Amino acid sequence: VQLQASGGGLVQAGGSLRLSCAASGRIVSMNGLSWHRQAPGKQRELVASITNDDSTNYADSVKGRFTISRGNAKNTVYLQMNSLKPEDTAVYYCAADLINYYINHDLIAQKDYWGQGTQVTVSS
Repeated sequence: VQLQASGGGLVQAGGSLRLSCAASGRIVSMNGLSWHRQAPGKQRELVASITNDDSTNYADSVKGRFTISRGNAKNTVYLQMNSLKPEDTAVYYCAADLINYYINHDLIAQKDYWGQGTQVTVSS
């Protein structure tokens, strides 16, 4: 199973980007999905999270600008980023608290699953 983040890029301040995160493999469920980011020289921080009942939580710095959502397919999560600022520049990572998936006939439950990051750069 792999979590693959995409949609990053270079955008001017005030612009928008939509990040996607998709899990490959025979996914049964993904619980506790979230986006995190890490800027150069800084610690990784939580940006937004969403539960299976669609309850959301956002970092104060992105409230009102970013929206996290889950796709109709159970293996996708999105981050819509509007009104981007230079301080949003970072590598963005998606994560799942728990992924249940099949390998052959075996049901596997893996906690704290992280995907590869995607670079977001906002120019002033």
